[in-house]
Amino acid sequence: MKIRVGFGFDVHRLVEGRDLWMGGIKIDHSLGLLGHSDADVLIHAICDALLGAANMRDIGYHFPDTAAETDGIDSKVLLAKTVGLIAAKGYAVGNVDATICAERPKMNPHIPAMKRVLASLMGIGEDDVSIKATTTERLGYTGREEGISAYAVVLIEKKA
Repeated sequence: MKIRVGFGFDVHRLVEGRDLWMGGIKIDHSLGLLGHSDADVLIHAICDALLGAANMRDIGYHFPDTAAETDGIDSKVLLAKTVGLIAAKGYAVGNVDATICAERPKMNPHIPAMKRVLASLMGIGEDDVSIKATTTERLGYTGREEGISAYAVVLIEKKA
């Protein structure tokens, strides 16, 4: 069996007047993430990790922020399409390990719902999706609550 590993990172600015989407779920917060899509940094980091593992460039290459068809798009659609892209190359998702970096809101209460959504989209079990949350102890753009970032590592397997 052939396996490959990929790493992804994404960051978006927090602004007023936008919904906060994280891991495919809407989280109640006074600020949301600014982006061409719904700006779900967790899903975007996972997409980049999957595409990188399959040596298929990055999310911006496949879903450019200049394209009308991706304007305001639900990132769950991008993840489903990304899983389809790597499947067309013969790969399936093995597991995901991701970290969300945010001061507020607290992400831990939302992690079980995120895992359910993401596992379903990728066709894997919830036990194959690890999501952690941390802060930067009030340091940097995250600490000043100017933005939220996410990191992801994935393992993909070549289908026999």
